Amino acid sequence: MTEDWVAVANAIKERVNELGWRQRELAQRSHVSQAIVRELQHHTVERRRSARTLEALSVALGWHPQHITAVLRGRTPPELGDPVSDNGRTVSSRLDAIDERLSQITDLLHEMNTNLATVISHGHTGR
Repeated sequence: MTEDWVAVANAIKERVNELGWRQRELAQRSHVSQAIVRELQHHTVERRRSARTLEALSVALGWHPQHITAVLRGRTPPELGDPVSDNGRTVSSRLDAIDERLSQITDLLHEMNTNLATVISHGHTGR
């Protein structure tokens, strides 16, 4: 999927100008760091941003929560009153994903612990 961060930068710049805000005000209202606001607004760093960051900025700018994500993906942004689509981004779906990942990490740690115990055991008997 192609991402258009330049379009995101332009949309944010235009909206901030419409509202007469500075970066600092957008950062405060969205609870997003001013550095991230600057990077997005001026397209200085292109990297994946969390859905929560993009939603916080969209809401602070008076847009639908998925406005910036739509711009990023080259879609028409939803209207302010439109429902928010899930796409695996609800709290419960995120928690399920975290739970699954924690389970994988626990399995890996158990395997590493077993391997380490085997190495230590061989080390003691090999002396």
